[in-house]
Amino acid sequence: MVQNLTKATFLEKVFNYEKNKEWTFEGTKPAIIDFYADWCAPCKMLAPILAQLSEEYGDKIAIYKINTEVETELAAAFDIRSIPSMLFCPVNEDPQMANGALPKAQLEQIIKDVLNVEK
Repeated sequence: MVQNLTKATFLEKVFNYEKNKEWTFEGTKPAIIDFYADWCAPCKMLAPILAQLSEEYGDKIAIYKINTEVETELAAAFDIRSIPSMLFCPVNEDPQMANGALPKAQLEQIIKDVLNVEK
């Protein structure tokens, strides 16, 4: 299930940038964070793909969404300049950012290569 994050839940589940200067992933499983806005057409195209991936991968990965119009501080903290932007967070490695509405096959490859998760 794709979950919406607020600043408070982001600090708890992903990265507490107020407490840590260096990246410290707070999650227990790899995560994808989708930075989006309701008015963004490519974001709307990406939403059902992320929902499918959430179903297909189940408990192996967490998929979160952050509305950049509501959570402006989070968008600024990650220097989000275009949407959709996605942050891929492996458990014990640095995160990687990707911009644009990526096709499902490319997202599956990133999940395998960056998040180290197989279906």
